[in-house]
This record gives sequence, C-alpha cells and structure tokens, in this order.
Amino acid sequence: MPSRTVAFLDEVPPPLREGLRQLRDELGVPDDFPAEVIEAAQAAAADVQLPVTDLTDVEFVTIDPAGSLDLDQALHLSRTDTGYLVRYAIADVAAFVEPGGVIDDECHERVETLYAPSRRTPLHPEALSENGASLLPDVVRPALVWQIELDADGAVVDATVARARVRSRRRYSYDEVQALIDGGQAGDVLDLLKVIGQLREQAEVARGGVSLGVPEQEVTVAGGSWALVYRTNLPCEGWNAQLSLLTGMVAADMMLKAGVGILRTLPPAEDHAINRLRRTAQGLGISWPQKVSYPDFVRGLKASVPREAAMLNACTTLFRGAGYDSFTDGAPKEAEHAAIAAPYAHVTAPLRRLVDRYAGELCVALSAGEPVPAWVLDALNDLPSEMEDSARRAGKYERGIVDLVEAMVLAPHIGQSFNGVLIDVDPDRRAGRLQVPDPAVEARVKGSRLKLGGEVTATLVAADLVKGSVDFRVF
Repeated sequence: MPSRTVAFLDEVPPPLREGLRQLRDELGVPDDFPAEVIEAAQAAAADVQLPVTDLTDVEFVTIDPAGSLDLDQALHLSRTDTGYLVRYAIADVAAFVEPGGVIDDECHERVETLYAPSRRTPLHPEALSENGASLLPDVVRPALVWQIELDADGAVVDATVARARVRSRRRYSYDEVQALIDGGQAGDVLDLLKVIGQLREQAEVARGGVSLGVPEQEVTVAGGSWALVYRTNLPCEGWNAQLSLLTGMVAADMMLKAGVGILRTLPPAEDHAINRLRRTAQGLGISWPQKVSYPDFVRGLKASVPREAAMLNACTTLFRGAGYDSFTDGAPKEAEHAAIAAPYAHVTAPLRRLVDRYAGELCVALSAGEPVPAWVLDALNDLPSEMEDSARRAGKYERGIVDLVEAMVLAPHIGQSFNGVLIDVDPDRRAGRLQVPDPAVEARVKGSRLKLGGEVTATLVAADLVKGSVDFRVF
C-alpha cells in the first residue's frame, strides 16, 4: 500500500515530544541497540570478507532521497547489441550478519527500519546501515549484483545474481537526477534510467499492473516554522522504482522455478471492491466507463485535481490485503501480486527490511545452482508472520507521526475555517475524512448530509497534541 513519507528536518518541537513518546511506548518501538549488538556490528564492519569477483571498474551510482546514508542499491545501465544490460548492486548484509548471532537476533525483533521526527529506528546499527554495509560512494563494498539482460523493448532475456565487490562513484538525490535529465546533462547511465524506466512502465501497462500516484504528506521547516505540504513523486522516482520492481520480479521467477522462496503477494481485487470504487467515482463526479479497466482508470487520474486525488486515496483500499507467502516444496498456486500483475519478491532493501537478506541469499544460491543455506530455509516458515506484524506496526507508527504533526500545525488555528474536499464519507453521512490542501491535512470531520467529493468549509474545533487527533465540523 502506498505510504506517506514524512521528512523531518529539525529537532522535535517540545509540544510533540510527549505524544511521540506515548506512541512509541504503545507500539513497542525499540530504543537504542544493546551494547553487545553495537560492538558486534562494529567488529563485523571492520573485518568483512570481500568477494573474489571484482566489479569495481563498473561505474555504479546510487539514487535516493537527499541526505540518505542507508544506501541499499546502486545501479549501472548500458546498451548491448540487442537491448540493455541492467546491473543492480544490492548491499550484501549477510556478509556482516552471522545467522543466529546477536545482530541477527536483534534484527528479528526490529524487522524493519522505522522513521520519526529527527530520529530513525534502524533495522541495523549505524556501523552497518550507514557505514560498513551501505553502498556509499568511493569505498569498496560487498554486494549482491544482479545482471539482467533486456531486449530492445525492455523485456527480460536472462538474469543472474552473484556476489562481487563494487565501488559506487556518486550518491545522487532524486532532485539532482531529475534536474540533470531535464537539462540534458545526465550522461549515459541516467539517460538510460529514463529510457529503460519508461520501457518498464509500458510493460507494466501491458501486464495490467498499476502504480498509484497518491500525494505524500511532507513536513517542511523554514525559519523554525513547521508546515505540512503535499508532494508528488518526480518522474525519475518512478523510473528508479521500475528497476527495483524488475529485480523483484526476476527474483520471484527464479524462486518459483526452483519451488522454494518467499514472495510479496496481493490477491486480486474482488468484484464487490471494484464495484464499490465505481460507486465512489460516481459520487465524486468522475467518469469511469464500464469498458475501462481499473488499471487504465487509475492511470488517468491526476493527483493535482482535488476530486481525483480523493479517488486515488479511495483506490488505496485495494492494497490492504498485501502479505508474504513462503514455500519450500514447490511453487504455490496463487503467487501473483495483483497490483504488479506478476509474481514479485522483496530483495532490494536489505538494510531496511529483514526479508530481503534471506530472499537475496536464496537467489544467490539458486543462480549458482547451489543448495540454499540451511539458515535461510529454517527462517522461511516464520518470516511471513514477522513481516506482516511489522508492517502493521510501521503503518500505525507512520500514521501516528503524521497525526501528531497535523495536530501541532493546526493547534494555533482552533476556531478558524478551512476549505477542503470530502475524500471519504460514512454510510450515515454524518462523518468522513476531509482533505485540506493548505496546510496539507487529512482528518476526520463531522457534519450532516456530507457528500463524497463535496467541497466544504469546515471549522477546526479541537487539536490534541498528545493523542494526535484533530476535530473538524461542518456547520
């Protein structure tokens, strides 16, 4: 399911601290790493064994949000006589984490990296996540390098993955990449990011896959003043995401052919869910002809149009059944991720997500024709529930953070009126969710005879900075 990204750029304001503390306590968010875990990480980073295969002559680059140091992926793209070669280097976290050791045990408690104001709760100690295992520029690192051959249309011809030592040349931000591409100064690799990314987007359309361009809420800071704005992704973010999707699809295919693996799954939307969305579109006054499929309909929506943004928000309900499925004795009958319209596995973010370390190690063994390590097989049974439980906690934490910031931003404005659009309405039409463009807020609202998609003026009557709740009323 699409998530909201909150970029915190300053110290946590005092009004937010108690609410944040209570939220962390309620969800059991861990604090600092135990001393023995930190020591083990520092020792592992200082004594890592580099792979024999040397790809340090390949000019890999990383593309991430500005300021990121936990760099999971580096890429190099080139043309071939018949198409393209995608080299995708993934941080080799297994080179640093001993199965059953103290770091591994702590990772199974944390499961994934969580983000909050001025503070990350990382999956791995910083000695690994932002240093020894991260694919930072100008240092040699161990990596799992995917080499994916594509034809001229961007379709997969062949794929392998193996350990190698790599050296990234540069750490790009998305803004930098987009500016270079738009200005005609990108160079071969970034130019090909656009070419291959667009080819893969076309392949997604042909498969019947869909990506939701839901606006993200982002916290900005200027002159000590905090604000909420909506942000839409840059085109290069979509092209970069297509490479990650490509790698995950190739990994899933490798696992299914071998009859062993762990997939990220999403069941197909049931007819009643699609019909409900059609009724929502009707309520919003958006045309959805019967002959137009759900993916084609979604691709025509613009997040910059309030009613269409409300429709995109409603479409996120189809992503809520996502889970994981592991198997060791033959491929499962239901293996597809419905939004991607293909089988898919998480293998590209091992610094931030536990399952990727296991899935990556499994693919390295399968690609080499070697037995899957016992420590990987032993974990497959429990990984789906670990990941799903963690995803629920991360979702509540993420939503709770945004709720707290919304309450803080709105608290000085109690009694004032705001214009917004009703993006969800309860059956009795007495309550719903209001999307306010300025400040960028989504909150519960009460009234009478509320209409989905209606543009209303609502009065802010309360804002609780500890509970992270706000109360709007349409009088």
